[in-house]
Amino acid sequence: MSLYFPHALATDAAARNKSRQASQFWSRFPHSPLCVSLKNLLFLSLLAAVPAGLLHAQTAQPTRIAIINAQKAVADTQEIKKAQAELQAKYGPRQQEIANLQQQLETLQTQLNSDNQTPEKLAQLRADFAEKQKKLQRMQEDLQSDVNDDRQQILGRAGRQMTEIIKKIAEARGIDVVIDTSNTLYFKPSLDITAEATAEYDKAYPAK
Repeated sequence: MSLYFPHALATDAAARNKSRQASQFWSRFPHSPLCVSLKNLLFLSLLAAVPAGLLHAQTAQPTRIAIINAQKAVADTQEIKKAQAELQAKYGPRQQEIANLQQQLETLQTQLNSDNQTPEKLAQLRADFAEKQKKLQRMQEDLQSDVNDDRQQILGRAGRQMTEIIKKIAEARGIDVVIDTSNTLYFKPSLDITAEATAEYDKAYPAK
């Protein structure tokens, strides 16, 4: 059984009529300050209803940076310290031989500067000095070449291995960029991963 309220129906019809009239009125003044203000208010109301997370969904994340003294990180590893000791033991005798030859040249130089030498003795001293000087230069060049070859091989291997360690640290900590201290003017100490890189290197490549 339905209920019928004539007065209520008449009231609803009148309200709808007023709404249509208001809409027609505002449509005649689309750029009215009041109309624009109402539109802005509507937009702001809708904007406020949007979740904050959705508005910032496209915001770029800050780049995470770490700093490292790569040379120190490698030099402080146990592997490099052991290699340095081995190079010293390997080339120490040759260094001592060079030092002895340098001492002989100093003695010859002192004799050459003496006023008590005969012309024949001076000639002999000069010849001896020139021969030993050439020998010293040759020994120094050979030693430097051999040491450089060994150092390049050792440091080249260690450098490649340290690069892999740094990559693993960066991936584990979500670091985007690792910069060497030689390319920085200032950085916060908390950004430095040098000691961490050395420690991780020693774990991955223990000295044998």
